[in-house]
Formats: sequence, C-alpha cells, structure tokens
Amino acid sequence: MDDLSRFKQTYFDESAELLAVAEAGLLRLAPGEIDMDEVNAIFRAVHSIKGGGGAFGFNDLVAFAHELETVMDSVRNAEIPVSTELVDTLIRANDVLARLLAHAADETEVPAGTTDDTVAALRRFLGKAGEPAIEAPAAAIQAAAGFYPDDEDDEAGIFGDALAAIQAARDDQPAPDAGPVPEGKVRWTIVFRPKAELLLSGNEPTYMLRALRRLGEAEVVCHLDRLPSLRDLDAELLHLSWTVTLLADPQVDRAQIDDVFEFVADDCDIRISAEAPPPALIAPALVPSVEPVTPAPAANLPEPVAPAGAPATPAATTSGAAKPGDGAKRTNGGSDHAGPTTHTIRVDLDKIDRLVNMVGEMVITQAMIAEHLRDLPPGQFQELREGLEGLAQHTRELRESVMSIRAQPVSSVFSRMPRLVRECAAVTGKEVMLVTTGETTEVDKTVVENLVDPLTHMIRNSIDHGLEGPEERERVGKPRAGTVHLSAAHRSGRIVIEVTDDGRGINRAKVLSKAIEKGLVQPGASLSDEEIDHLIFLPGFSTADQVSNLSGRGVGMDVVRRNISSLGGRIGVYSTPGEGSRFVLSLPLTLAVLDGMVISVGEERFVLPLTNIVESLRPKPADLHGLVNKCDVMMARGEYVRLVHLHRLFGIPKAIDDATKGLVVLVETEDGSRLGLVVDEVLGQQQVVIKSLESNFRRLDGVAAATILGDGRVALILDVAGLREMSRHGSGTGNASGGSPLPSPSLPAPADKSDQHQRQTV
Repeated sequence: MDDLSRFKQTYFDESAELLAVAEAGLLRLAPGEIDMDEVNAIFRAVHSIKGGGGAFGFNDLVAFAHELETVMDSVRNAEIPVSTELVDTLIRANDVLARLLAHAADETEVPAGTTDDTVAALRRFLGKAGEPAIEAPAAAIQAAAGFYPDDEDDEAGIFGDALAAIQAARDDQPAPDAGPVPEGKVRWTIVFRPKAELLLSGNEPTYMLRALRRLGEAEVVCHLDRLPSLRDLDAELLHLSWTVTLLADPQVDRAQIDDVFEFVADDCDIRISAEAPPPALIAPALVPSVEPVTPAPAANLPEPVAPAGAPATPAATTSGAAKPGDGAKRTNGGSDHAGPTTHTIRVDLDKIDRLVNMVGEMVITQAMIAEHLRDLPPGQFQELREGLEGLAQHTRELRESVMSIRAQPVSSVFSRMPRLVRECAAVTGKEVMLVTTGETTEVDKTVVENLVDPLTHMIRNSIDHGLEGPEERERVGKPRAGTVHLSAAHRSGRIVIEVTDDGRGINRAKVLSKAIEKGLVQPGASLSDEEIDHLIFLPGFSTADQVSNLSGRGVGMDVVRRNISSLGGRIGVYSTPGEGSRFVLSLPLTLAVLDGMVISVGEERFVLPLTNIVESLRPKPADLHGLVNKCDVMMARGEYVRLVHLHRLFGIPKAIDDATKGLVVLVETEDGSRLGLVVDEVLGQQQVVIKSLESNFRRLDGVAAATILGDGRVALILDVAGLREMSRHGSGTGNASGGSPLPSPSLPAPADKSDQHQRQTV
C-alpha cells in the first residue's frame, strides 16, 4: 500500500466513525428541547468529512457535504426550526453522504442524480428550492481542497503528480529522443537530486517542478535508484530525484532557473546545463533564511521574480528554513543523500499500549508491596527491603524506557503548518511569515495526535482575525508581512505550546457585542478583559461578519478547547490591542505514569506531581499575613506567596487549619508563578498510574486525574494551576457538569473556570 492509499484509508476509517456520530445524533434530535451539544457534534462531523474529502479531490462529496453543513449551521443558529420532516431529511442526507464515501473508497463514478432529490429537499429548508440542486459554490470546493483556484497547488494535485512520476519510472519507459533544438528556443537540462531530509524542512519538491514548467515546455523524469525496500522505507525522508528537460525561450536565463531552487540550494545537488546557452549566466543571490508566503498567483500567470537586491515577499516557512549557499557547495554527489543507517522495527501501537498498561499495573503492585513492608518491624527483613528498593529502581527505568518509545517530537505536527499558513495567506490576501521553535520537544504520542486540530484552528484564527492586511500594517508602522510564531517547550513537567501573532489583538468591544447579540451575555454586564477573551471559545461564537472559507461558523476555537480539555490541558489567552495575541496551551507530557508526592489532608490522600514541587516547610507565625477580603499570604524566600487551604477548597473535615501546625508545600506552575498549599502531612514520594477522572466520573476543578495507591485507596492527582484558579474565585466545589458547559444568558462569562488562564501572580 503506497502513501496516498494509506492516507485515504485513514480518511475513510475516520469518516465512517464520523458518520456514525452524526447518525446517532440525528436519531436523538427531535422537536422541542434541542441539545445544542448534539447539534454541534453533528455539524463538526459533516465539516470534518467535507474538509478531508477536499484534500483528496472528491468534489461530488465536498459539494454535497457543503449543502448538508449549511443546513446544520442554520439549525445551530436557530434559523431553521427542528421538525420531524427536517430530521428525516437530515438522516437521508447522512445516508447519501455514506454512499458518496463508498463510491470514493471504491474509486467508482457516482451515478447521475444520486444527490439531486436530497439536495433539493435540503435547499427547501433554506428557501433556495429554485437554485440548481447539484452545484455547490466553487469556493467551498476550493476551500476544502486547499484554498487554491489553480489545481496545480491543491493537495490532490501534488499526490497525483508524484504518483504519475513514480509510475512512469516503474514502467522503465525510455526517455524520448530529444531531437534538435527548435529555432528560437534553448534546451535546459536540470538534474535535481534533493537530500533525504529535504521534506523535514517543510519544502515540497513538486512545487519546484511546477515552477520549472511555468518557464517553458518541461519533460520530467523521476528516478527511483535511491528508493529502498518497503521494509526500510522512512515516510519522512525523500528517496526520489528528477531530471527535467526544459525547452524555453531565450529570455529565460540561468538566474530564473536558479531562483526556483534558491531556498533549497544547501539541501540538494543541482546540475544545470544548456544545449544552446544564453549569452550570460547570472549567479544566484543570497536570500534571507525565513521563506516568505504570499497569496497564490492567479491561474496561468507566471510568478514574478524579484531582483537580487529587492526585499523578499513574505511566505510561510519554519525558522529553520535552508539558505542557499555558494555554487561550490552544490557539487556533492548522490552519496550524501542516503543518510546514516538506522536499525528500526515497526510495532503495532496496540502492543505498545498493552506494554504501558502492564507497566502501570507493575507500578501499582510494587506500591502495594512497599505499603505492606512499612508495617513490618524496623531492622528485620533487610534483604527483602533491599530487594524491593532494587525492584522500584528497575520499575522506574522500565517505565521511562517504555514512555520514551511512545514519545514523539512535535515536529510531526509543526511540519504541517507551513502549508496551512500558505493556504490561509492565499485565501485572505495577507502576507504571513511562520516561525517555529522547539520542534524537537518530545511528548507522548497520544498528545501529539490530538494537537493537529487545535493548532490548525488557532493558526487560522491568528491569520484571519488577528493579522491585518499589508496596507493596514504599513499605515500603523508595522512590516507588511505579519508574523505567526509557533513554539513548544517543557515547563514544570508539562509541554507548553504557544501561538503568537503580531496583529491587531482581540477586539474586545466587538467580542462583547457579538456575545450580547447571541444572548450569551446580559446587556450591561461588566466583564473583565480575561472573561471577554474567553468568550471566543464558546460553541458557535464567531465575530466574522460573513461566513468564509476560513471562519464564520464558530467551530474552530470550540474544537480547540474541547480537544485540549480532553487531554487534561489548559488554554490561556493574552492579548494587547494593536500589538497582537498569544495563545498558550499547557498539556501533560504523558497520560500514563508520573512521579508524585503523596500528601494527606484530614483523612484524604492527594498526589502532587513532583515536577511542580519546589519545597515543603512549616512557616513561623511572623511569616503569615492576611490581605483584607483577599487571601492569606506567606513570606517565602523573600517573596509573598498565596496560601491555599486544600481542606477549605474541597470541604474536608478534621484537617489542620493552622499553617504553623501543618505543612506548606510550595509549588510552581508552568508560567513560573508560585503557590503555597496547606496540608497536614507529606507522606512520601511514589510513582503513580494516571487514570482519567473525566472519562470515568466527571470533570473536577483543581483535579487533573486519579490514581490507585498501594493500600488500594483512590487518590486524586491535583492540578496546581486549577487550584490557583479555584482559590482566586473562591470556589469550593468542582464542576459538576463534567465538561465545558454553555453559559446561560444570565452569566457574564463561561462557567468552566478551570480553562481560564491567569494574569496575576497572587
């Protein structure tokens, strides 16, 4: 199975699951009380199927999904009342969508008239019965396929060109006889042998081949001499090379051909020769290391070539984009392309998951043995104690080794973003530069897999809503090209991912106005800047004046918060008008096992992640101070730290209330702020297995997960940032809704406070 077939199969598998979600939701949809979460879930399912279908060029499917999506969007906005007739029509539409997917999977033609009746029925609910029944807006198909009106630049076209070249090479077709050079033409021969790591820098070789085609008549031959066996194939490395015979006008000189490869000059071996060379050869100019992104050129028009001294036009790239070097650096042969030999083995992920589960059970068993050993008289069974210490050490090493197998660098996600930025820049007409840092930061595979959608929506939001147009940026004294910075780093045992732009910032007046208009906020309500910023995460909320290919349906930021919350993470928003916005995602490094400190509060046991703990101490009365109508603080190491009494937050009886008689555990959040937790006792360090509380019970503020201690008791793993949030809002109970509920119209802000990020340090 080739790469494209694997991608398609993944899409079909996911679409089948989405169809099941949509059907189950439609069957529960009935006139009367409407569950908006259900409606949003159905809409998201159809939206995802449409987007994936566009990437593979399934235009019939995309056109029909657009019709169904439009009706569901009207249902979400209460523009169409839910009736039995509507539900029946939507269920039939879901069946038609399933048939279109089946035709796409079987690679068979869709019979004429398959969607006509259903589209006509859907349009009757929209009052568009007289319009053509099978013609979806071309913009919708272009948007789903990648935003480019020219099919040369859509994803399906990229796959198609690559597969055609590979098939031609496999057929061992002899190169046609070039013959004499026609009068008034120059025949260029370009040998393009990229290094294996070229794709890792975000560069796409097929773009360069298409750029050569725009210079004249080009014949492209793909070489497979470096293609390894399927067993040794690494999908992230490039194993192909090309020879291009270009028949061009004399006005096409060497400089124009060199410009095609200017951003990959150090990452490939390029040999260029001319059978009838032009009179002068111009050496390529050095360019900046950050590749700019501009809107896609109009169809059938060649891309303009900037003079050597002119400033580059902005484009999407990573900060590690290659820089062209001197011509002398381009003389390496194919020997450099193979890369170091690695010994790898492909293992089914389910087997690794079972191994992780077994390690988790081993950790629990080891903790149980240690618990029982504490009851033995001291000084006895010394060999048993030493053996248990050795077992604990080996268990820790085994756990770290297994978790390292599951760890992946976030580069696998970051590498998808340059293309996204390019597409968004094209559809919005803006000039955007993407800079990435921290691509090698590693995190659990499960976390990596769930980062794609949130980052996609956040970057789209930054470009569409955050960045200004080139002319507006010049008027306010900013560079024409806006910058989106994507970074990842480890902080306090968590991975922190930031998406920053230098745009206009959040228009809080417009956000609040839209929230009042949609009934999410009462007119005249007084909201803080932080509360206004977090309104953008509500389902269906959008400040866009009209629905576009990028925004307007209110899906994006809702998806971000839901996905991040499901991973036990948090999202924070920082925005300064006129300067830009920063979105901060904080996620756990692993969802399996962690090192924790067991503490007692009353008769309850809790676990604090070891990476959050700075120290524990018993303060003196002189170190404690109270702020009127605020909170208690403690002087620690020359700074004041907010005190949080856990027994007050969670309503635990028989706990020590006086910090001078108990202990204060000083903890630090990922943003560097500190907090003092008042506890009864610190019981000791222990490896614990993480069990999701939300999937087995419900979401609780201040609690990240649960675990099983050595004595069989269930202990809650505390979320330090969540505790700080609870203490500031005076909350003493968890979120009983178990999720991210919609705020009622009478509330001034979202009810789920655990997702709000903090600005203060006390």
